[in-house]
Amino acid sequence: RRQLQYKCERYGAKLVVADRFFPSSQLCSSCGNKQPMPLSERVYDCGCCGNKIDRDWNASLNLERYNEYGSTRKPAEG
Repeated sequence: RRQLQYKCERYGAKLVVADRFFPSSQLCSSCGNKQPMPLSERVYDCGCCGNKIDRDWNASLNLERYNEYGSTRKPAEG
């Protein structure tokens, strides 16, 4: 983390640190449903909207949204 802070300061980038217990791999990146699952499961299969996605890719999408909006909620459309 210290190295990331240093690099961000050096290049004028913003470092956003998600809460340690943020459930990035347990939230559906499509609908936001929280579905706890063991680490051995590598595919997130949402029981709410049917989204099937690689667990790590799902987590990266949630963290990207966390960075953009300060949460995993999508902005309102309209």
